[in-house]
Amino acid sequence: MDNSPASPAEWGPKPAGIAATALVGAAFGIAAVALVSDAPGRLLASVAALGLLGFAAVSWRCRPKLRIADDGLVLQGLTGSTLLPRASVDSVKVTEFRRLGRRARLLEIESGDRLIVLNRWDLGTDPRDVLEALHAARYRA
Repeated sequence: MDNSPASPAEWGPKPAGIAATALVGAAFGIAAVALVSDAPGRLLASVAALGLLGFAAVSWRCRPKLRIADDGLVLQGLTGSTLLPRASVDSVKVTEFRRLGRRARLLEIESGDRLIVLNRWDLGTDPRDVLEALHAARYRA
């Protein structure tokens, strides 16, 4: 009997990362109101606060970003979810490149004329792990 945990069937940004982003945004907002005395600095801190809080809200709304369903892959966006039927998924692969001295990996899902690109933040884990789970679910490379 296999007692190993099953690989997850859905991936999204980690709640701890989203909470940390929201806390930093709130800190910038408090600093903009309470600590910054010059107008350009206050504007800059306010824009940073709104940007971080907005990013955290969108990240929370779009969870889980990718899910394996019985009839295909479900991608969650800001306005709703999109189903990619299994037959329409042409390939899934991980693209790896060096950027600013570190290695970045992206999960690419090709479906007809669409290319969906998800990074580590979107998936909450290494894209290679998601690729392995998709291959185990019989999505071709």
